[in-house]
Amino acid sequence: MKKSLWIQQLMALVGKEFQQIVRDPSSYLVAGVLPFIFLLLFGYGITLDAGVLRLAVLDQSGGRHALSLAADFAHSPWFATRPVGDMDTAAEYMRDSVVQGVLVIRQDFDAVLERGGTGVLQVLVDGTEPNTAQYIQSYSQGLITAWQAATLGSGAAAPVSLEPRFWYNPAAKSVQFLVPGAITVIMTLIGTLLTSLVFAREWERGTMEAMFATPVSRMQLLLGKLIPYFCMGMFSMALCAVAAVTLFAVPFRGSVAALLLLSSVFMCSALGQGLFISVTLRGQLVAAEAGLFSGFLPALLLSGFVFDISSMPLALRVLTRLLPVSYFNTCLRTLFLTGDVWAVFLPSLAFMGLLAVVLLGLVYKNLVKRLDV
Repeated sequence: MKKSLWIQQLMALVGKEFQQIVRDPSSYLVAGVLPFIFLLLFGYGITLDAGVLRLAVLDQSGGRHALSLAADFAHSPWFATRPVGDMDTAAEYMRDSVVQGVLVIRQDFDAVLERGGTGVLQVLVDGTEPNTAQYIQSYSQGLITAWQAATLGSGAAAPVSLEPRFWYNPAAKSVQFLVPGAITVIMTLIGTLLTSLVFAREWERGTMEAMFATPVSRMQLLLGKLIPYFCMGMFSMALCAVAAVTLFAVPFRGSVAALLLLSSVFMCSALGQGLFISVTLRGQLVAAEAGLFSGFLPALLLSGFVFDISSMPLALRVLTRLLPVSYFNTCLRTLFLTGDVWAVFLPSLAFMGLLAVVLLGLVYKNLVKRLDV
């Protein structure tokens, strides 16, 4: 009888919270509209692919080898070339961002090659964009090596041919690993932002006192707040996963069961973080700011979403190991691009689950049913 009454009281609290969500348009915005907008921004707005690189070609030689090399650059899918007649024009194009680099074929290029010497080429790049500069240097080196082997004969060819292959992401498209990473950022934002206002809103509206006057227990109060937002978070996760596969053509090689398990455990930790903020800070504005800075920014900068964790300083690498979003990011990318790799999932599930228990335990401890706290 007591168990039945306990469940009835819990369901009443859950129903009351769902009614509150229905009456609050911001909940629809955070759980439904915001994930879609962020996914579009991250998926289409952020890319690490080079695209077509704009390159000026200054041929000071005019010989057959120089013309052949310039033609190879012009027909390359990596470059959009623009012939220039002098160095001043090339420098002007570079300064005005008309081109991103300049290939300089020196005047004695053909003559040196005809004598059996080593022709010298110069590639000038715009150092204000280091990533683009690296792409130009790498692609130019590859084209020059291929041209050398094809044009100057087998004696100039390298004895070993390297044929790179990209596993799990054969086209090496950045969108295929950025979108799963973006989902982790979005889910962190939703989890912390949705629940960081829950108790703070009750305090500001004066309804917390009425809640304390009821016979509900702290556990019922905690679950009554947690369950509705857990459902909303999982709904948002489903929307993001479907959008990733349909809109961005990200392959999904894992199982739906693994996705549900990983998302559920991570969502509990994110919601626990938001509830802890809400029960500690009783103002909605302060709680929202705390949720944003403690959830969104670390997820964006320290999860491995864009910046490789292994290249970070030691102190930051240690900090990332304390953030559940870094584990969820690794798991989600593995799930989408590789499949169900439980050697990766199980340690991450253990840590995320432990953190969820700790955070929800702190919420339960701080959720004292009295007014002078």
